[in-house]
Amino acid sequence: MSAFEFYFSFYGLALGLSVAVIATGLATAIQHRKTLRIGWLTSLLALFVGLDIATFWDAAWHTFRDAPFSYGMLVIGLAIAMVYFIAASLVFPHQIEDGMDLDDHFWGNKRIVLILTTVANTLMVAVSISQILGKPGAAMLLINYAIAYPLYLVLVVPAALTRSRRTFAILLGLHVAIYLILACMPATLAVPTPATPAAVAG
Repeated sequence: MSAFEFYFSFYGLALGLSVAVIATGLATAIQHRKTLRIGWLTSLLALFVGLDIATFWDAAWHTFRDAPFSYGMLVIGLAIAMVYFIAASLVFPHQIEDGMDLDDHFWGNKRIVLILTTVANTLMVAVSISQILGKPGAAMLLINYAIAYPLYLVLVVPAALTRSRRTFAILLGLHVAIYLILACMPATLAVPTPATPAAVAG
């Protein structure tokens, strides 16, 4: 078993649970759809968090697959996975009752969810940079981070802070679109990326 396989056997489970929490919340909401107003705000937030977790997983493969084992890396990976799990757990309410409006839960939790995903991405970028320094191709990857990470902040942080439905939809919708475009690109065009958008070869 390689060091990377050991890492993912440890905190890959937590990332998988994060996705499961979102899926469970969505399934429960759909189950109560006749007496519950789901709306599009929570759905868009759930889609973004799910794609963000998937993008982090991809970034971890590129960044850590050749990294040597260390307890510090294990703790950092666990911290990032826990941050994602908490964010995912807040997307949908734990208790859904008849007559609820998910928009109320959304406005009460949207900010902390997006701040947590930003924290997870910031940790990932910091760790990734420490791993690639001095390695072949590091300059190109650093340029990639210098473009992708600020773009993430420009889109996600204002989306976290805004009280405007339209602004939220534009900012996070654009981010989701970027993730989906990256997902549709052939693997030959992809480059090692942080869990941030716009990280593709020209």
